[in-house]
Amino acid sequence: MSATAAAPGAGRGDGDATAGPAAPPARSVLIVFTGLMLVMLMAALDQTIVSTALPTIVGDLGGLNHISWVVTAYLLAQTAVTPVYGKLGDLYGRKVVLQVALTVFLVGSALCGAAQSLTELIAFRALQGLGGGGLMVSTMAAVGDVVSPRDRGRYQGVFGAVFGLASVIGPLLGGFFTTSLTWRWIFYVNVPIGVGAFVVLAATLPSRSDTTHHRVDYLGAALLAAALSGIVLVCTLGGVDHAWLSPFIIVLSLVSIALVVVFVLSETRAAEPVLPPRLFRNPVFSVTSGIGLVVGFALFGSVTYLPLFLQVVNGASPTGSGLQILPLMGGLLITSISSGQIISRTGRYKPFPIAGTLVMIVGLGLLSRMDAGTSRVVASGYMFVLGLGLGMVMQVLVLVVQNAVDYQDLGVATSGATLFRSIGGSVGTAILGSIFSSRLKSNLHSGLASSRLGARLPPAQAAKLTGAIGNPQSLARLPAPIHALYISSFTNALDRVFVVAAVVAAVAFLLSWLLQQRPLRESVTARTGIGETFAAPTTGDSLAEAWRSLTIVLGREGRKQLVEQMASRAGVPLSAGACWLLVRIDEQPRIDIPAQALRFDVPERVAFAGLDELLAKAMIVLGSAAAAGTPVGAAGSDEGGDSDDAGVSDDGGVLDDGGVLDGVYVLTASGTDALERLVAERRATIERIAEGWSPDEHAELAKLINRLAREMVGHPSTEAAAA
Repeated sequence: MSATAAAPGAGRGDGDATAGPAAPPARSVLIVFTGLMLVMLMAALDQTIVSTALPTIVGDLGGLNHISWVVTAYLLAQTAVTPVYGKLGDLYGRKVVLQVALTVFLVGSALCGAAQSLTELIAFRALQGLGGGGLMVSTMAAVGDVVSPRDRGRYQGVFGAVFGLASVIGPLLGGFFTTSLTWRWIFYVNVPIGVGAFVVLAATLPSRSDTTHHRVDYLGAALLAAALSGIVLVCTLGGVDHAWLSPFIIVLSLVSIALVVVFVLSETRAAEPVLPPRLFRNPVFSVTSGIGLVVGFALFGSVTYLPLFLQVVNGASPTGSGLQILPLMGGLLITSISSGQIISRTGRYKPFPIAGTLVMIVGLGLLSRMDAGTSRVVASGYMFVLGLGLGMVMQVLVLVVQNAVDYQDLGVATSGATLFRSIGGSVGTAILGSIFSSRLKSNLHSGLASSRLGARLPPAQAAKLTGAIGNPQSLARLPAPIHALYISSFTNALDRVFVVAAVVAAVAFLLSWLLQQRPLRESVTARTGIGETFAAPTTGDSLAEAWRSLTIVLGREGRKQLVEQMASRAGVPLSAGACWLLVRIDEQPRIDIPAQALRFDVPERVAFAGLDELLAKAMIVLGSAAAAGTPVGAAGSDEGGDSDDAGVSDDGGVLDDGGVLDGVYVLTASGTDALERLVAERRATIERIAEGWSPDEHAELAKLINRLAREMVGHPSTEAAAA
């Protein structure tokens, strides 16, 4: 039996989702990749970039009571549409969906920059979020259209790192634009960058003709958006614009609850639900979802309200407040990297959410102690502690969920884990904003009433003050006693915000003890890299998640010595370079060795050394296709190349009368046997990594494993070159 027959589904002819695209030239990949990275960077930046500009925005547009909506509107819209965009890309092509999302995002950005009131800004931020959610998902999915399968996980990992970097530098960039130009340039800057990315992607991103049929859960997405919006409105308006027991708030609460119930019912009937109810029968998913809500609550709440404190109370500039938040992000990165490494080595993840939520409680408690006398160094130290806690929890949640679900739920469980963190950020920011606004207003009223300060203020100025001025420049012009009262009231209100956040973190601490410690699958160790810290939104496709995890883990095994260990286990006495070339020749007998070496990042001398080794050990022969009983070209073309007629060479030459063609290599019986053993050993390695996914029950996963088994190793290069 030939090696080709032993590995069905390995070639591109199957027409399944596992078939990768023909690899474009490296320069083209770099151009497309750069365009996609810019798109991801813009969408991710706009989650946090406005935080340091909020005090200035309030000064221009007013409305401190509802300032949380500038952040929440974007998060809500992004959260609602993210699960839909992945399926739309499969239905209509990722290129066109990405272009539509980018257009919506850029229109929203331009309108945000031109907004003349806070209401307008909030509405345009929601529009921007509708595009931003599509950008994040579509760019991650488009990687599979432009890079070879063996590189997919590596490139998507880079996108994860870009997403994390944007979350870290967002507040700093927002402060820089606000200080150097105007807050409007936070949004305007997206337009030239986005237009440039649009042009690049329009010219270079391939359009996929193959599509996948999906039943898009439009109703579920709409109900989720409506229910979350209602909940956020209740949290924002209750106790601020309307009394908690007012008819408006009561009716709005009942409508929000009804929408949640209808959403749950609709998900039980949807063919491909946004959030399958069966996931909640898994105790690990239920617990991690609760913890994820709290993590989003704490992260976005802190990033939103800390710049307010730093600018209003400490007098920092927008850029300065962005710099002072960096310790929070630094602490987050330190513990996320170290915890990921420890988890991958020990297989134990439960201690990290427990310790992380405890440290979060401590950090939020410390932040609640800040006042006008707190130095910037001390405040930065408090933020660093909070970051340490967040870093021990954030990436672990996705890892734990992937470790606990079957293959069929791998995609929706992964997207669900990030979904709940976004929900926590949206609802949490609104709740904390409501607490802050109502507390500030109450403090100012009581402060003015209990002193003679109120009598000394003109009525208009008193109303303006109790309406919650938030702009540092406006506050600086207040008389000293009034300014002191405002700062005192402000810090007291913000203290309450962090106390409430600490109490919520305590709930997550209790939940983390309920987390089950299960044996760690090798496949989920792909989630312990730096690119996984912030867990960018995903398409919800199980096969895409399997691709990503397997290619990352297998990439770690791509070192020369490990390839040779695999060959040793298979009983094949070949070097890593020879193993690689044996598979390439089986796939493409008319092989162009220099071109294949360039494509797979293998030094030419290593490839030709492998050729000499295979010839010397009589595992291949040059000449007659019939010598080994295998027709020329029977293995098919390599990853999307066109198969040739049996008697025609790549350069237009023809076979001579004896069936011999220069450059055609054929596996001998010993070569075929070696190939079969190598592929079998590689498949066994992949099946071990994919343990728990039951590939025998999922045809597309079985094809993926066969394909990766035949890929062998794409990179015996670095170590081989140094050998």
